[in-house]
Amino acid sequence: MKKRFDSLTPELIAQRKSVHELCRQFSRSPSKGNLKRLKALFHSCGEEVFIEHGFHMDYGDNITIGDRVFINVNCTLIDGKGSDSNKADDKGLTNGKISIGNDCLIGPNVQLLAVSHDVEPQSRLEKHNYIDDIIIGNNVWLGGGVIILAGVIIGDNVVIGAGSVVTKNVDEQSFYAGNPAQKIRAL
Repeated sequence: MKKRFDSLTPELIAQRKSVHELCRQFSRSPSKGNLKRLKALFHSCGEEVFIEHGFHMDYGDNITIGDRVFINVNCTLIDGKGSDSNKADDKGLTNGKISIGNDCLIGPNVQLLAVSHDVEPQSRLEKHNYIDDIIIGNNVWLGGGVIILAGVIIGDNVVIGAGSVVTKNVDEQSFYAGNPAQKIRAL
């Protein structure tokens, strides 16, 4: 469920600035030490997770990554922060989380965007942010340039074709492609 949050508090600005700097350090030098510092920012990070350079996120502590995940170059995860952080879900995450299951392949230039804004022009002038979760199941392949919008749940064993924009939930065992992404066939 979409929830409003204020990203302009001094605490959140400071956290983003710190996380962005670590992401820049990792991009300049994707060493094991910088990768370890990057992974430490996540709410949880599984075993055998490989992240290529060019990785970007806003906060990190609302991101979970399963085991054996490969994240290719220039991946962007815009995670959010629930305004009532003491009301976490059963995984300890507040609304605005990004969860990536086990054995996923994330192609180059993929964007997972758990934050959105008002569509109505007058309301948009107030610069509100809205967050909703993105949940990606196990054994999912997101092709290059895929964009996943806030509130989307992707089932297990799914392939999303390169360049697709996913605006709605995706059935498990399926191949989706297009803008907006549509089911092409069952797998």
